[in-house]
This record gives sequence, structure tokens and C-alpha cells, in this order.
Amino acid sequence: MDRGLNLPPLDTLRAFEAAARTGSFSAAAEALNLTHGAVSRQIAKLEHWLGYRVFLRQARGVSPTPEGQRLLLRTQEAFALIADDSEPWREQRGGAVVRLSAPPSVCALWLMPRLKLLEAGDTGLRIVLQVEHRKVDFEEEGVDLGIRCGRGAAPDRFSLKLFEEWCFPIAAPGLDVEIGPGAPERLLAHSLIHDSDGSGWRAWFAAQGLDYRPRPQDRRFEDYNLVLDAAAHGLGIALARPPLAAGALAAGRVARVDEREGLNPVCYWLDRPLRGLRPAASALAERIGREAELPEGEMERFLARQAPPDRAGPA
Repeated sequence: MDRGLNLPPLDTLRAFEAAARTGSFSAAAEALNLTHGAVSRQIAKLEHWLGYRVFLRQARGVSPTPEGQRLLLRTQEAFALIADDSEPWREQRGGAVVRLSAPPSVCALWLMPRLKLLEAGDTGLRIVLQVEHRKVDFEEEGVDLGIRCGRGAAPDRFSLKLFEEWCFPIAAPGLDVEIGPGAPERLLAHSLIHDSDGSGWRAWFAAQGLDYRPRPQDRRFEDYNLVLDAAAHGLGIALARPPLAAGALAAGRVARVDEREGLNPVCYWLDRPLRGLRPAASALAERIGREAELPEGEMERFLARQAPPDRAGPA
């Protein structure tokens, strides 16, 4: 393990301080919005790093060992110094706060226009967006739900397909007039704009009976927000990925240049941990399902799924 400046991982210290302060892993898990198992693993990781035990396990909780007590004093002093020099922002916590992980494009183009509606109601629901491309680790990070783009269900979680993408070409207003109607091959006279890979354009051309591979004159941007910006600024032709491109089309930032469509092999998935969801997280999942216009009964079955006892983990 890389010890860097000879400091243990910060997440292990957070779990240790919370458990020492509250006297139990369960109370620490509740304070940190993690599971009991996640806190237990963080403590084991810290003890492995240090090479000694920091807690005595007792029938009704835990108490620091003498070495753990010394570590606790240093940890609390360090956290106090950090708090004094940090901005006064504190992330909200509580039973009505739901942490939702999603890629930047999904957050900006699909969730943000719906955020007020998703939070509306009598439950006091508050959504905390965790913006990232990677697949989240629910148990270790205390995240309630995740939305991701992928080609199928992922392991170690329950996955529900939210919607597919029937894509079509778009470009800056004016360029669509220049391109005009015609055979799909005419688009190859222009730069094609990709997001993370070329699968969307390959699928669109394949639906038209053509084989396509990315070329040197084509462009690639990691996030779909940049793809839309590039198309709106006339840098080439992009694919509209419904429903992410709906706002740009409605605002006239881009225009459709071909009526043909192709099914993107990448879909949007709603993920949840194998353990059961808290009521606020279940309520948010149901609202997301309504916005995605899921068929009746699919969300109920998704929320009712249960992992085998040996996979569910500690409550």
C-alpha cells in the first residue's frame, strides 16, 4: 500500500472517529450515511494499515484501545484544524436526503430540468447529486441510487433499464440547410462528432446498411454536454441522444439533419444496492421511473427485489 506522507486513508479515519465518538459501528454508519458493513471494513482497513487494534469489541458496542485513544485525540485535533481552515459548507444529512450518482451529461441535461419536480411533495426529499462517470460502489460510499450509461445490467447491484436511445443526426442551424436531404453517405463529407466511443455512429450507419469507422477528421469528446456544444458551434454533425438532446433541439441550438434513426447499443440504467432502500430513496426511484415513463409495474418489481441472504450484507 502506498503510504504517501505516512498518513492512513482519510475515509478510514472518518469511520474511526465516528465509531469512537458514538461507541458503535451502527451509530457511526448512521452518522456517515453508510452501512454497518462499510464502517466495519473501513476500521479493518485502518487496523491493517496501522498494524494494531484500535477498538475493543464489546457486547454493546466498541471502545478505543489505549493506542486507539491516542489516535482519536490526534484525529480529532487534525479534523478541528481542517474545519477551521475550510469553507463553512456542510453536506446535508438525514432520512430525507438521497445521494444519487450520475454522469455529468445526465445530471445537466436530464436530472437538472427535473430536479425541482423530483424533490416536490410532502416528504421533504432532498437530492444530493454525485457527479461522475465511474460506476459507484454503493456499500463503500453511502450512495443510495445510481444512473449510468451501459450495455447491460451490472454485477453486485440491481439494475433497471430506464430508456433506450433512438439516435439521429443533428448539426448547427444553417449547416442543416447546407447538408440538405439525401443518402446517408452525404454525412461523411463532414466531421462526425463522437462522445466516449464510436458505437453510436457505427450503430446509426449500420441501421442504414453502411459500415463506418471513425476517421482522422472526426472529433471525440468524453462528455455529451461537449458533444452538443461542438455541434451547436458548427464543428460537425453529432447524434441526438434522446432524451438528453431534447432541450438543445427545443431551444434551436441544434437542428435535425436526417430523419433516419439508429438504436444506440448504450442504454440508461437505474442502479440500486443489493440491500433494501431507505423510504426516501425508494420514493425518488419511483419519481425517476415516472419521468422515464416506465411501463406500469416495472419499478415496483425493481424495488421489491431482494438479494440472497449471503449477498445482502449487514443492515
